[in-house]
Amino acid sequence: MSIKRPHVLWYGIPLLVLIAVACYSIIGIHLVQSRLTTLSRTVEVLASTTSVLQQSMITNLVNLSGEISQERQNVGTIKQQLGTYQEQVGTVSNTVQTLQKLSKTDPQLLQKYSKVFFLNEHYAPARLTEIPSAYRYSDSKVLKMHADIWPHLESLLSDAAKNSIRIYVESAYRSFNEQQALKGVYTTVYGAGSANQFSADQGYSEHQLGTTVDLTTTGLSGRLDGFDGTLAYSWLKANAYKYGFVLSYPENNSFYVFEPWHWRYVGVKLATYLFNQNMHFYDMDQRRIDEYLVNFFE
Repeated sequence: MSIKRPHVLWYGIPLLVLIAVACYSIIGIHLVQSRLTTLSRTVEVLASTTSVLQQSMITNLVNLSGEISQERQNVGTIKQQLGTYQEQVGTVSNTVQTLQKLSKTDPQLLQKYSKVFFLNEHYAPARLTEIPSAYRYSDSKVLKMHADIWPHLESLLSDAAKNSIRIYVESAYRSFNEQQALKGVYTTVYGAGSANQFSADQGYSEHQLGTTVDLTTTGLSGRLDGFDGTLAYSWLKANAYKYGFVLSYPENNSFYVFEPWHWRYVGVKLATYLFNQNMHFYDMDQRRIDEYLVNFFE
């Protein structure tokens, strides 16, 4: 008779497996939880580190922005100082150029001479040039004037001719001795009192500067009297300043009789100022006149 063995072993094995699986699961869960805890702590550390980094970056950006702003201010200050230096250098350069111009310009050219200042017998313009015969009233009479002034007078005469206004030079540069001889003739003919009303003594004539001319026009037979009634005179009154010429002795002046034919070069800038102000050369203070010497030939 056979003996039947109990089946405990067969039922015990699955149970052990289940227990083992459960233990393994529990251990796995603990491991996962441990890892999650570690990971959470790591995330917290990273979050804290990130916050610190962000705060540090913000602080650095603020500091950098402030430094950039300060540098911009420094650059602005440097530019301003540089601009000031450049302006000062420009001023010095202009001053040097002005002094160079003045050193090359005869200071006598803008002085008042009619019974005021005196030119000695040795004075003569630096350079004289002969006025071409086409611009002289008399071909037989040689006339000269300051070489640097002639181009201005030539432009005046040429432009007048373009407007059908014929203007000719009757008299120009006269030396000290020539003026002395002419005044002697006038004194003999008209008497000293009368001659002094329309003729300057030697040394006081604007003609000695070489910048002054007596002008005439057609219809006067070479005379100067009556010039104020001509179209030439009207044109000169309206346009001569554009070429740097002014009327020295207008009506009611305190030096000589009215001389509508007598025109002196004083520079375009000064002549324009006098024209716009309705002033005459001898009405202006000499110190103010001298300010225009630097622009005399322009």
